[in-house]
Amino acid sequence: MSSPGAPPPPVATLAIDARDVAKTFRAGWLGRRRTPALQGVSLTVGRSVIFGLLGPNGAGKTTLLSILATLLVPDAGTATVLGLDVVRDANALRRRLNMASGRPSFLWSLRVAEIVAFYGRLYGLHGAALARRVDALVEQYELTAYRRTPYNELSTGLKQRVALAKALVNDPELLFLDEPTLGLDPDVSVRVRQHIADLRRERGMTIVLTTHYMREAEELCDEIAFIKDGRILARGTAADLKRQIRLGDVIALKLDPPRLPWLAEAPGVLRLEESDGWVACTVDDAEKRLPELLRAFHAEGVVVRNVQVREPELEEVFVELAR
Repeated sequence: MSSPGAPPPPVATLAIDARDVAKTFRAGWLGRRRTPALQGVSLTVGRSVIFGLLGPNGAGKTTLLSILATLLVPDAGTATVLGLDVVRDANALRRRLNMASGRPSFLWSLRVAEIVAFYGRLYGLHGAALARRVDALVEQYELTAYRRTPYNELSTGLKQRVALAKALVNDPELLFLDEPTLGLDPDVSVRVRQHIADLRRERGMTIVLTTHYMREAEELCDEIAFIKDGRILARGTAADLKRQIRLGDVIALKLDPPRLPWLAEAPGVLRLEESDGWVACTVDDAEKRLPELLRAFHAEGVVVRNVQVREPELEEVFVELAR
């Protein structure tokens, strides 16, 4: 996906091209109570990328994924996925994509292997090919010990792993993951994230995921979009987003003397905070500004007792945009 202001990539290179997509849910007497879920969302996603969609609860993330996955029909706007219209070509498109939810729900009495096999049959697998696919996915997601366990007896983490296995049964070109590591133990989450990265690297699969875990988004995603109140607020790489809202690098200093009136006005300093003897300078570019500051301290006779440099966390970007 291109950054704001840049020309969009050629349509042939896009996995997703959504334009002015809107969706409102209606409830109550004669549908008089209306809840806008999406308010003119436009989004392009290139092929063979991992794209992250972040936002607070109720922002519209799951609604957008459901429209792109042909599970919901938009009220307005258009969307093409893998070159197919999500409304007119829904049946053809469904064979080429799949989706896993962080809150999966399958028939309570079905066993793990039966769940994966059931969805394999929906995609046309049968016989020995289906058995091989089920065995491979059960092993891949460490479900071998549970293959005959009924779904209602599984833990939250195991249910999530079943949902991921089901989502790969048709070897999709485009995979939607709605909070893929929700409820998983940390060690399993690490392996799932690695597998997601491997799917893109080894198969060229396009993956669109929602997550509340900032570290996960920064680690996995080539590009990220923030959505709130049904609107895309910002998009780009993690580094792009940090620059867009002026969350720069932080240079933390212990100085003698500790207070310098001119420091807040120094070139490139965006913000200045003092705490526990440290002076934290948020700057536009630490690599450029740190040498300038050190030269200025030397000229002023200021002693630098300690210095630390860190990049802003994606979570800080999220907090700023969610306000």
